[in-house]
Amino acid sequence: FFGTLKNELIHHRRYATRKEAIKDITEYIEVFYNRQRIQERLNYLSPAQYLKQFYIMRQAA
Repeated sequence: FFGTLKNELIHHRRYATRKEAIKDITEYIEVFYNRQRIQERLNYLSPAQYLKQFYIMRQAA
């Protein structure tokens, strides 16, 4: 996780303040990494896609 965070966010930017870095990292984790990023363990779906598929399958059953 930390390697991905550094490669996709940290190494591409310089932060003027610690507060700015924390805000950017928090946004990356909460908005992109946890919700949109494709996850191997979820059959190469994003968590949002996986959850949508789960509810569709559940309603069909």
